[in-house]
Amino acid sequence: MEKVLTQQPANCIKIVLFGPESTGKTTLSQQLARHYHSVWVPEYARDYLQNKWNNERKTCEPKDLLPIAIGQMALENNLAQKTDSVLICDTDLLETKVYSEAYYSGICDPTLEKYALKNIYDLYFLTYIDTPWEADDLRDKPEEREAMFKAFQSALIKHEKPYVLLKGDKKTRLELAIKHIDLLLEKFGDAV
Repeated sequence: MEKVLTQQPANCIKIVLFGPESTGKTTLSQQLARHYHSVWVPEYARDYLQNKWNNERKTCEPKDLLPIAIGQMALENNLAQKTDSVLICDTDLLETKVYSEAYYSGICDPTLEKYALKNIYDLYFLTYIDTPWEADDLRDKPEEREAMFKAFQSALIKHEKPYVLLKGDKKTRLELAIKHIDLLLEKFGDAV
């Protein structure tokens, strides 16, 4: 279990889009990957849970969280080897931890929690809730967006993760994200 949840060494800057559902993370991940001619790591949970819904008409259960975490890290570790500049992650294990605690009475599997805190990223972009809600089979708490945003922000602060808050329209968010990634790339280039 330990090995499949561990980040493998990679020669790139790792960025995480982080925040509540329906706040533009996937759209921005794809835009940033295109801008930097790089790759983005999709959210493994989307396909996993959509498949579960389609086949069983069930939503996420606590027993799904470790398989989701394992799948997410497999995607990340594989795609991190395909770039030497910037890897855009649509999510990470810390996000899975936040959802676990929000949905399951503050509980998170200890192994998931360990790697959610152990794995390291260069910068998080916390996406604000000023985007329109888009319903789908998996999204379920439009009335709790503010509480979920606060849970995500609190996790970043509590665990001392470097982050930038992204608000506004798609163009504004993209421009701010590019500005911060460019600064990291300058530092990364200087360190090589």
